[in-house]
Amino acid sequence: MNAAPRAPLSAVLITRNAAAVLAPCLESLAFADEIVVVDSGSSDGTAEIARRFGARLVQKEWLGFGRQKQYAVDQARHDWVLCLDADEAVSPQLAASIQAALAAPVSPVYRMPRRNRFLGRWLSHGEGYPDWSPRLFNRMNARWSDDLVHEKVLYAVTPGTLQGDLLHDSADDLTAYLERQNRYTTLAARQAYELGRSAGFFHILMSPVVRFLKFYVFRLGFLDGMPGLLHISIGCMNSYLKYAKLIELRKADEK
Repeated sequence: MNAAPRAPLSAVLITRNAAAVLAPCLESLAFADEIVVVDSGSSDGTAEIARRFGARLVQKEWLGFGRQKQYAVDQARHDWVLCLDADEAVSPQLAASIQAALAAPVSPVYRMPRRNRFLGRWLSHGEGYPDWSPRLFNRMNARWSDDLVHEKVLYAVTPGTLQGDLLHDSADDLTAYLERQNRYTTLAARQAYELGRSAGFFHILMSPVVRFLKFYVFRLGFLDGMPGLLHISIGCMNSYLKYAKLIELRKADEK
């Protein structure tokens, strides 16, 4: 039997020095009608890998996460877009679910469960899963926010839900992971500062505690063993550091 006709799909992603993780991502996107890779000056083999998988490569200076991803969406030839990071891959079940949704859409936006691999273990609870992510959408009805970091898809509809996991495997060791989180908290603090926000003792003390209780206790993160504990603990530390860096920025204004 022939598959039901469906709307054409553009898979889009942004890269910079992603050669170590890019191939599995692009391989998982073979079902897409086109793949668009927007690169911001990679110096490794990212461009060569993208071309090997038939992706259309576009060079663009870095705009911040939100604007860079929206720029990638704007380069697509089709209105339906699937947005991935270079260290993510579409599972076979998710690929089938995406194609079924495009054959008979019930919403212009779809969310999918994102499963995170941390320290060699696929997490099943806490922050690590299901980590619902709206990544498939019609760009006439949704777009990426302009946020420098912690960007999100903006939409005003009820999203559909896809079956199958979006697999996130950063392949980082703990040192590289912590370095990346440190950069993210710096960007998050800068963004909050530019929006006129401030922080105090309550944010410093309570934000990590509330986050730990939410994900480790109520979202059963303890069932993921030591990787789950470390993953959530680092997330709590990120909350602390974001507010600490924001306080530092505000203190600099007083000098």
